[in-house]
Amino acid sequence: MRKKVVLILLTGLFFTTLNAQKVYFTQNGKVSFVSDAPLELIKASSNELNGAIDMSNNRFAFKIDIRSLKGFNSALQQVHFYENYMETDLYKSSSFRGKIIEKIDVNSKEVQNVRAKGILTIHGVELAMIINAKIKINDEAIEISSEFDVMLEDLNIRIPTIVYQKIAESINIEVRANLLPQKQTD
Repeated sequence: MRKKVVLILLTGLFFTTLNAQKVYFTQNGKVSFVSDAPLELIKASSNELNGAIDMSNNRFAFKIDIRSLKGFNSALQQVHFYENYMETDLYKSSSFRGKIIEKIDVNSKEVQNVRAKGILTIHGVELAMIINAKIKINDEAIEISSEFDVMLEDLNIRIPTIVYQKIAESINIEVRANLLPQKQTD
């Protein structure tokens, strides 16, 4: 009887440990964007992307505080980006949540091309999107990367006529993150 109880406890502990390592997190992923317009190139980035991937069901969620984006060509341009275009008083963050379509081979050390299907929320607008991504599993960590474009018009962001040649209609977004397994708490 005693051996049975110990076996049940060890089995429960094993599955709890296994399950805990199926969720991977980041708090310092990188998001960058580029607006390549005829008269001006604008770049900004942040290393404050938060997110998680649950490998047991391929679900993910990522979020970034818009005001963490830095760069730009001037301090005034950054202020205009926050206040006039992204309206950060109303829309403080952007997110992407959903599910990875393809099955991920957790035993492969090779880069795997996958598609992430979900809801991209920027400027309070929710867009259903399928985004191509690359995933690589390395020694207990998962590296992800993706690059995609969004149209400002789709996000209800209007470009004033006076700066139309300085802000691209399509913005390129890059995401890079290293996710680590969930830490067990005692």
